[in-house]
Amino acid sequence: MNKPILEVEHLKKHFNIRKNQTLKAVDGVSFSIQKGEMFGLVGESGCGKSTLGRTVLRLYDQTAGTVRYNGENVHQADAKTKKQLDRRMQMIFQDPYASLNPRSMVVDIIAEGMDIHHLYQGKERLRRVHELLEIVGLNKEHANRYPHEFSGGQRQRIGIARALALEPEFIVADEPISALDVSIQAQVVNLLQKLQKEKGLTFLFIAHDLSMVRHISDRIGVMYLGKLVEITTSEQLYQNPLHPYTKALLSAIPIPDPDLEDKRESIILRGEIPSPISPPSGCVFRTRCPQVMEQCSYSEPQIREYETGHFAACHLYERNHTLQGVQESAATKST
Repeated sequence: MNKPILEVEHLKKHFNIRKNQTLKAVDGVSFSIQKGEMFGLVGESGCGKSTLGRTVLRLYDQTAGTVRYNGENVHQADAKTKKQLDRRMQMIFQDPYASLNPRSMVVDIIAEGMDIHHLYQGKERLRRVHELLEIVGLNKEHANRYPHEFSGGQRQRIGIARALALEPEFIVADEPISALDVSIQAQVVNLLQKLQKEKGLTFLFIAHDLSMVRHISDRIGVMYLGKLVEITTSEQLYQNPLHPYTKALLSAIPIPDPDLEDKRESIILRGEIPSPISPPSGCVFRTRCPQVMEQCSYSEPQIREYETGHFAACHLYERNHTLQGVQESAATKST
């Protein structure tokens, strides 16, 4: 396998709320993304998904851990390298209404990064903006309008054009469709898939809609209370989820067949999501887990590979994996 384009190791992002209180938004996350891959990141609101994406791009300084992009340490690079990384790593923000400057025309919004990096001037600058507008399905006439003159879907396309302006290799898409109408969501997702295929882009696609993530992602990471609890391919996650939290999320996705919907059993999680200021000891999911064990209260499970390319952080599988190893060893000795 080729070396990943992005490597995140034991990344933490904590916020000091007040004296002796720390909010652990991201708490020891590790994963990697291959070049050209669409890596989906899912979880409930408040689990730390957006904070993780912003920390990867250095919009937030990390508390601990490392982020490497093509081998370069993102948070410890020198000024020259950081400016190069800014070109190669871009972000599509969640809210198309709040992420565009209402006082700037579209031409200046899209060209802002080009101006900072001194890439285009004069007619070439305008030509490049027109080209980007056409790539995202808008017209060059839109360049001289203001954000309030567009619909939500059109604004998000402008945000995508801005992200593409510096010809990046890697894009963090932070819930880019959550603020859009359902009819527009599919258009934006199809656009991102088209750009991935045509330009060879790599995406970290953050969302809370598992059905949409399944459609767009090559691999998926499931996040809960600042930690990754499962990572595997999109197909494997839906066919054979390991972590109890993943199973609960999948059971909440409605099935369009009424007969099948009535027959299947939904997993209802008890209690509320704990506060990231004071997370539970041991496994952070134990207060809501339907399969909780005594060990979960004092021992934090580590994310491990239980099947090829399928990682989970759960004591239930640690236990089963150990028992299986003992049984296989005994069977080998008996023969």
